[in-house]
Amino acid sequence: MLPRLETFLQSLTPNDWIAIAIVVLLALLVLVAAIRIARRRRPPPGPPVPSAEIERELTGGPEALPPPSARLPPPVPPPERVPAPPPRPEDLRAAREAEEARRKEEYRRKKEADRLERERRQREREEDEARAREEAVRATREAEEARRRDEEERRRRAEAEAGKTLAAGLEKTRGGFMARLNALFTGGKLVDDGVLADLEEVLFTADIGVRTATRLLESARERVRKKELADPERLKAALREEIARILALDGAPAEARPLEIGAARPWVVMVVGVNGSGKTTTIGKLAAKLQKQGRTVLLGAGDTFRAAAGEQLEIWAERVGAPVVRGKEGSDPASVCFEAVQRGAQDGVDVVLCDTAGRLHTKAPLMEELKKVKRVIAKAAEGAPHEVLLVLDSTNGQNAIAQARQFHEALGATGIVLTKLDGTAKGGVVIGICDELKIPVRYVGVGETVGDLKPFAPAEFVQALFD
Repeated sequence: MLPRLETFLQSLTPNDWIAIAIVVLLALLVLVAAIRIARRRRPPPGPPVPSAEIERELTGGPEALPPPSARLPPPVPPPERVPAPPPRPEDLRAAREAEEARRKEEYRRKKEADRLERERRQREREEDEARAREEAVRATREAEEARRRDEEERRRRAEAEAGKTLAAGLEKTRGGFMARLNALFTGGKLVDDGVLADLEEVLFTADIGVRTATRLLESARERVRKKELADPERLKAALREEIARILALDGAPAEARPLEIGAARPWVVMVVGVNGSGKTTTIGKLAAKLQKQGRTVLLGAGDTFRAAAGEQLEIWAERVGAPVVRGKEGSDPASVCFEAVQRGAQDGVDVVLCDTAGRLHTKAPLMEELKKVKRVIAKAAEGAPHEVLLVLDSTNGQNAIAQARQFHEALGATGIVLTKLDGTAKGGVVIGICDELKIPVRYVGVGETVGDLKPFAPAEFVQALFD
């Protein structure tokens, strides 16, 4: 038995010894707790017995001990219960009246509290309704003000997009050439040689050109000889009819003939003109108009000799959201235009507008440079340039006709843009240009905004000129 116990004890690990010790400790704790509980359940000891009584008990017999009742105090009789006197009738009546008064006061207070609560709720409802009405009125007023502001903004935007009317743009022209012409037809006098002589002076001193003035004068004289124009008003109507025919390029009265985009992509437009005529600004406005029509546009900054031209074109490009191809200052304009057309073909844009350096029409080498640009553009895309727009400053008067003639002979202009028409009394130059060159006027500029670049409509122009 002992060898087994020894073997068992040797097989125990330190953890086993720790467990055994914990079990023994728990057993001791349980034993101590049981002892304490047993002691608590033992009845408490009585009061200590006096030593004299213990001595008597030891010396005497049982008979010497007093009876247990002798040690107890005598019982105290319970107090007599005195019956309460019956309540008097007047006391009962007073109590009932007091209770009734208390209940009435509570009821009155409750009704008063209810009334005050109803009034408070009513005031709150009325205040809420008043606030709601005020909010509705304010919201209506703000909506109306917002609507008026929107309408005003739309009106201003529409006016900005529409620009000036052609009649407003021709105001100075009507005050110059047309004012002198209209003066001939007042007073009710008959058309005679004197009136024709005055008409000749007005026409030849105007800016419509000698050839056009001669044509108008000969037409008037022929009809006077035929006794068709004895009335000054009829002479004025005849001049108006002839000018309308000239502006329509001797065809039927035509509507506006703005830039038309053909099937080729990209449709290349080469813009030419002398310095200061408004080429770059016209390109920016034209790009904005084309994009508003849903066309994609790319700008080529071919005016590399004037640093401000490239910067100005970039400003317009940023404004209308169109890409721009720009070369270094002083680089070859032809190479810049070539690169612009190639990029337009790669990107699939609809229209490429090529700006060119301003050239004096009297300088042959400079005109040759423009011819070179046109030839290089033709190599970049088949049929390019598809349109050659000549930009003329209408304030130049008859000099603009000479410019148009030289540029047309060198480059074959396909359309004309007449700018700054609102700032001069020489608006009649458009009549001479159409008469001599038979080139359609695409646009006229009557202000600074995009809407002020207007498609040229011969009938509208004549009406604005004469009315």
